[in-house]
Amino acid sequence: MKIYENPARNTWEAICRRPTADDPLVRERVEKIIGRVRADGDRALRELSTEIDGRCPEHFEVSREEIEEAAARVSEAVREAIRNAAENIRRFHAAQLPREIRVETAPGVLCVQRPVPIRRVGLYIPGGSAPLFSTVLMLAIPARLAGCAEIILCSPTGKDGKIAPEVLFAADFCGVGRIFKLGGAQAVAAMALGTQSVPRVDKIFGPGNRYVTTAKQLLGGREVAIDMPAGPSEVMVIADGSARADYVAADMLSQAEHGPDSQVMLVCTEADFARRVEEELARQIPLLGRSPIAVKALEGSCSVVLPEQADICAFADCYAPEHLIIATARPWEIADRISAAGSVFIGNYTPESAGDYASGTNHTLPTCGWARSQSGVNMDSFLRKMTLQEITPAGLKGLAPTLVEMASAEGLQAHANAVIIRTEDESK
Repeated sequence: MKIYENPARNTWEAICRRPTADDPLVRERVEKIIGRVRADGDRALRELSTEIDGRCPEHFEVSREEIEEAAARVSEAVREAIRNAAENIRRFHAAQLPREIRVETAPGVLCVQRPVPIRRVGLYIPGGSAPLFSTVLMLAIPARLAGCAEIILCSPTGKDGKIAPEVLFAADFCGVGRIFKLGGAQAVAAMALGTQSVPRVDKIFGPGNRYVTTAKQLLGGREVAIDMPAGPSEVMVIADGSARADYVAADMLSQAEHGPDSQVMLVCTEADFARRVEEELARQIPLLGRSPIAVKALEGSCSVVLPEQADICAFADCYAPEHLIIATARPWEIADRISAAGSVFIGNYTPESAGDYASGTNHTLPTCGWARSQSGVNMDSFLRKMTLQEITPAGLKGLAPTLVEMASAEGLQAHANAVIIRTEDESK
């Protein structure tokens, strides 16, 4: 990892640039996949599954028997971990449920804001070498709490043609209604457009590879709502002399092992600490089963030395990390000055892994600098806010001069007339 010592502010933007860029070839392939699913529905899904995965399930939807068979293969220890994590996630997200707001803005003028659940949501759960059953908890639990009427889930199968048993157990435990053996851009297209087997949803949630992310971006806002723009995993660790180099290295590797395009960044007050972390990385990497992936991710990562706290906070906001760990003597001093981060982990004993699994916060977070303008998944992600209003005859009479004056000034006479016809109605 390259070490930048007290870099000038005009270089920060270049240092903070993510290592990935838009791939026109991926975009072209995804556009073709979407077009095929739009035109041919299930037939396209069968063909794409065979072409891309080398296999196609006899039925896309997972049966009750398959779920029960999968659950039997999940160890009791993993089941208990899922239950414990689910309770913490449920407790934290339940506290976020919004209330209805009712305000009389003027005499006889009642305005209401009412939270309404999104009716049908689709969850995408990555498979492959690391099936993220924890993501099922992060998405299905708030969806249920919000009151979403239908929750469907898509996840790719392994070489055995089955979805990972932990994913199926977690989905069933969380009350997911329907589960489909579908992965990649074609799964996103199926949920966004609907096919003979897969129902069309109103909003899609969940992380994925470049093809999944590109499909969400292409379909989002046009065919379906999506949770957020998402890219490769990332973490920034802010550390001073009070931090443990071995802890910091372990936290960095916990994100580096996600994928070769993941990025980790260390921001510390002394170059000597950065070198000690490098030594720890070298010691810990050979112990990982996914060490080649972590090594590749570190090649696109760096350390930055900034002695002043004000510069550290400004640099962190410039990068706007998905995960931010603050391992300093007075971490809350820094945390209270940070405005752009997906999720913040305070102190030497708060590993990012806790948020990934079981502390209670959500791990579906904005990446690639989107933390400057986007929130991570929370209860509001599964709700929309609908406004209502009721005005009495006396209330309209009091508001009428303002309404008529503004409508007339905008040249919208019909707007003004809709008020005047009521206030001048002698029959009421």
